[in-house]
Amino acid sequence: MYIFALIVFLLFVASLKQINEYERGVKFMMGKYVGIMSPGWRVVVPVFQTYRKVDMRVKAVDVPDQKAITRDNVSVTVNAVIYYKVAAAEKAVIEVENFRYAISQYAQTTMRNIVGEVTLDELLAGRDKIADRIREIVDKETDAWGLKVNNVELKDVSLPPEMERTIAKQAEAEREKRAVIINSEGELGAAENMARAAEILSAVPGALHLRTLQSINDVSSDQSNTIVFTVPLEILKAFKGFAKE
Repeated sequence: MYIFALIVFLLFVASLKQINEYERGVKFMMGKYVGIMSPGWRVVVPVFQTYRKVDMRVKAVDVPDQKAITRDNVSVTVNAVIYYKVAAAEKAVIEVENFRYAISQYAQTTMRNIVGEVTLDELLAGRDKIADRIREIVDKETDAWGLKVNNVELKDVSLPPEMERTIAKQAEAEREKRAVIINSEGELGAAENMARAAEILSAVPGALHLRTLQSINDVSSDQSNTIVFTVPLEILKAFKGFAKE
């Protein structure tokens, strides 16, 4: 009697299975799906029942480097990371053999296809938009597998060495062009200010003489300078008037 009770107790203990808070258990009765096991201790009858644990936490899948050709025939290497979680544990077990491997493979194919639909400039300038497009496609396809794709990030876009040199030269030429434009704008502004100053000096009687005297005073502050200047024509006319008197 005691031996029988001990055997029953041992079988009961062996049938207890622990499901953690971040897990769900997919339970089968003689190979047929019968329900989801929530967190806690659950009884799984040996021989007749089996179960599979499924981690419900967010997972990160590193999509390896993928070689692709953009719409304008530029060869690039792109890699990404996908963040997803299991939304329906029973689908993740029943509908697909290995959902981790399956989502990684589908993401690789989708990434190559999307890169092939855009130009190099669109790929470099709109990485977030392209990553969101990849997320939408992968999320829609994997919904039947019980998965939910939260985010996709393009980590790196690598170009061939010759293309990198071409882009660097283009960027340098653009900087030089911008510097020439800024310099010419500065010269234009200086010329306009000088023309305006000349108009003001010519419009006010004696202003030009005062400006001349001020310039002479500034230069004469250094005793090593030798100053040679011409007498303004107006002064000569004044002396001529005195001579007639």
